[in-house]
This record gives sequence, C-alpha cells and structure tokens, in this order.
Amino acid sequence: MDARKLRDIYGQFASGVTVITCRTADGSPHGATVTAFTAVSLEPALCQVTLTRKSKACQFLSGAPFAVNILGAEQTDTAMHFAGRPQEPGPVWADGPTAPLLCGSAATLSCKPWAEYDGGDHIIFIGEIVDITSTTTAPLLFYRSRFHHIGTEPSATAWNGSMDDPHSGWFDATTSFTPLHGKDPLSVP
Repeated sequence: MDARKLRDIYGQFASGVTVITCRTADGSPHGATVTAFTAVSLEPALCQVTLTRKSKACQFLSGAPFAVNILGAEQTDTAMHFAGRPQEPGPVWADGPTAPLLCGSAATLSCKPWAEYDGGDHIIFIGEIVDITSTTTAPLLFYRSRFHHIGTEPSATAWNGSMDDPHSGWFDATTSFTPLHGKDPLSVP
C-alpha cells in the first residue's frame, strides 16, 4: 500500500479540526492538532481521538484526562501553532474541568480517560465526556491537506426522518425484510 496515496484518499474525507489538550508531567498545558476525532457513544458519552505514536501528546495522554477543543473558523493560527508551527501571539488558555482548554474554540469536550487501544502507528484514546461547552461559531474544516471554512450554509437541512434510525424510525435491530420479486434492480439491461 502506497502511504502517500492512502493519505491522499483519507484527505478526501473533510473533517473538523481539533486541538487535544492535556497536562505534561510537570503540569504545564500541552496541545496537539488532531483531525482524527469522532463521536463514539451517547450513553455513556464517549468520544475518540487518534494520535500518531510519534506525537509528544501521546506520552501525556495515557491514562490521563484531556479536552477536545473543536476549533472555530477563525482559529487557523491555533491549528498551526499546535501542529508544530508556533504562532505569535500564542494561544490563550483557561482552566477546564479535566484539562486545560483553549479560549475561543467553537466547542469543547472535557474528558476523563475511558480506554486506550493499539491503532498501528497511532494510539486510539477513548474519553468519557464529563463537561461540554458550545458556541454558535462555525467550525474550521480540513480537506485535501488544507484548512477550509464551511461557507454559505445550504438552504436544505439534513433529513432527520430516516426510517433506518432506531431512535426515530421503525427499522430497529429486530426488523426483517422480504425481498421484492421480479427483475433484479442491480442487473444491467
């Protein structure tokens, strides 16, 4: 597998930009820019961050509380700062319930450690979310190795009436389906 090709394909998936913050062994705040963040569970409230084993943050996250700072559209400098290109002025920190927070973020999730897994050349950290903050600030996006803004919001909203949603539809895990008879819709005429 060509690593560059794989990275380019991963780059086809637009994602939000986060800075994972924690404390170093001496108690100083530390952060790392991470796009590999996802929700895991609502009950309990869990999220996942995945960091390369080579990152400094990995040595501080094992078994430690952390915060996920979801960056706002105007925080490109903050993303670059924590990606290894220090910016002046530097970030503004605030004390958080579990770990230091970055001021000006679109949202934050304060987490205590839940689980940690081997992810090949990365480590997967699962955090239990114990506190959240949110603003109306648009998020900073990452796509094809570049930062982007969400732009004009479309007039259509996501359809929340999916019938394959056990929370709102009728298709739950016990539903079975009877196939339609006749011509195979996937066959070529």
